[in-house]
Amino acid sequence: MAKPDKSRTEGLTTKVQERAVAAGIDLDALPRHIAIIMDGNGRWAKKQGMQRLIGHAQGYRTLKDVLLCASNLGIEVLTVYGFSAENWRRPDDEVQGLMKLIGNAARTELADLVRNNVQTRILGRLEEIPAETRRSLQALADSTRANTGIVFNLAINYGGRAEIVDAVKKIIDAEIPADRVDEEAISMRLYAPDLPEPDLIVRTAGEMRWSNFLIWQAAYAELFVTDTSWPDFGERELFDAVLAFQRRERKFGGL
Repeated sequence: MAKPDKSRTEGLTTKVQERAVAAGIDLDALPRHIAIIMDGNGRWAKKQGMQRLIGHAQGYRTLKDVLLCASNLGIEVLTVYGFSAENWRRPDDEVQGLMKLIGNAARTELADLVRNNVQTRILGRLEEIPAETRRSLQALADSTRANTGIVFNLAINYGGRAEIVDAVKKIIDAEIPADRVDEEAISMRLYAPDLPEPDLIVRTAGEMRWSNFLIWQAAYAELFVTDTSWPDFGERELFDAVLAFQRRERKFGGL
């Protein structure tokens, strides 16, 4: 690969940005908000003769690397599907293992985010998850609340339909009259109403489903699907997703 033109890299603050420019990425046209459906952990482990939970553990290490890469690239918001509301249907031993893994990751792997100025938020019905896991997640969110860098949304026990239902319940509780219920009324009662909607949804492991993820917010998001399983996802794959995004013309329903 040819070295980037010095004039294109002057003023860049991170090595990730330098490599991004060399790969053809326009740093002035980055998606503000990227959301990722992290799929393929269990299949990745199975192919290597390992237990599914080992794949999930590797997935959280990948998540930390990708998050810091996105931060250094200049992405403002990263949202990931950590555990869906439908994942409770999995075998009990896998669900219990995932809950322990999420709690451990919050205390160890993801704790470095404090030192990297990442602001972590947790999206979902947290009251329904085990108390120990909930406390670990809340401690992570509390410890990064004042950070001013990339906003990291970790969706745990999250479902897009459930989020809309919860927003409607807030409207009912507020006794808002029907003639004042519009898209804005719902949007401002979602889990993270102050953040921009996702520009780009990335799904790994080749599946072509939305899987009940950010279904309100992603109405006009661009979709990028890669056959790469999440544990193997890295900087190159993130760059590929951004490059695909930058090649598209976003019309938002217009011409």
